[in-house]
Amino acid sequence: MLKQIKERFFKKKDLREKGLILVENVANAMAVEEILKEHGFSVRGVAPPIYLRKGCDLAVEFDLVEQMGIERILKKIQIIYEIVSLSTSERPLEITKTKEIDNYILIRAANMKLTIEPKTGIIVNISGGGCPDIPFLSKNLIGKHLKEANKIMENGYSLCAYMLKKALEKALKIIKC
Repeated sequence: MLKQIKERFFKKKDLREKGLILVENVANAMAVEEILKEHGFSVRGVAPPIYLRKGCDLAVEFDLVEQMGIERILKKIQIIYEIVSLSTSERPLEITKTKEIDNYILIRAANMKLTIEPKTGIIVNISGGGCPDIPFLSKNLIGKHLKEANKIMENGYSLCAYMLKKALEKALKIIKC
């Protein structure tokens, strides 16, 4: 089943030129991603190639055609950043990894693991992380449908919660396939 999902989900290769917004720390990367999404930009948190890291293991990927508008927003919020362009053959590392185990799908984002039942979209397990908000989030997410997760995730504030949110986003995309 996972093989079929992967074939449909990863069939299209995005050949648009991409850029990365590099920042000094994870909190700034998370803030940049959220603010740019609020302004309607299509961005996503990614792990930059090792040679581009500026002390932060998280960067924000965007379409280079949107660079001018993105730079306007970043200057307004006064975050120190650097923008680099990537060639179409040079892509950042995916934050999430997916694996099928029995009749479940496990999605890993950094040290967070989310297990779902793909036929129903129910969250059956959450593990990993050492951040203080994870026990609360886990308790409130397990047994719930993926569609209910965004409301619960509003209570997350740590890097672990950010990674769990990335796993949940990937799970929703898989379920929609």
